[in-house]
Amino acid sequence: MTGQWPLSEALGLRRLLERAGASSYRVTVSQLVLSCSIGIYDRERLQRQRVQIDVDLDVVDPGAFIGDEFAKVMNYETIVEGAKAIAAAGHIELVETLAERVAALCLADPRAVSVTVKVQKLDVYPEAGGVGVVIVRRPVPRDGGAL
Repeated sequence: MTGQWPLSEALGLRRLLERAGASSYRVTVSQLVLSCSIGIYDRERLQRQRVQIDVDLDVVDPGAFIGDEFAKVMNYETIVEGAKAIAAAGHIELVETLAERVAALCLADPRAVSVTVKVQKLDVYPEAGGVGVVIVRRPVPRDGGAL
């Protein structure tokens, strides 16, 4: 390797150390309830169901928020409107798939450090508030190295 491409940089270790030492803040969307065509059964294709989506997105902290600079922050509207578009785009077989799509939407922002997405079907069992999944994802480096 040349001096321009040290092994630590090729493996992504420098980015990992930089992110580990960086401050972050969390953008949350709680209890977003949407109507969605979701499920593996034929009956689920005929009638939309209520799903609840909760998102905790950790993003790199831009520093102090004293200046009220909107361009520096992650806008939660992006998450809400993106989740609505995903739910409206067509039938989804699994709650896991819906969670993955919402996570990918969040991680598309280069400031994203990690995201936790919880998706629940609300009307499957009357004795349960909801059933579903929680996934945690981190961005995959564009160059294939480790974060």
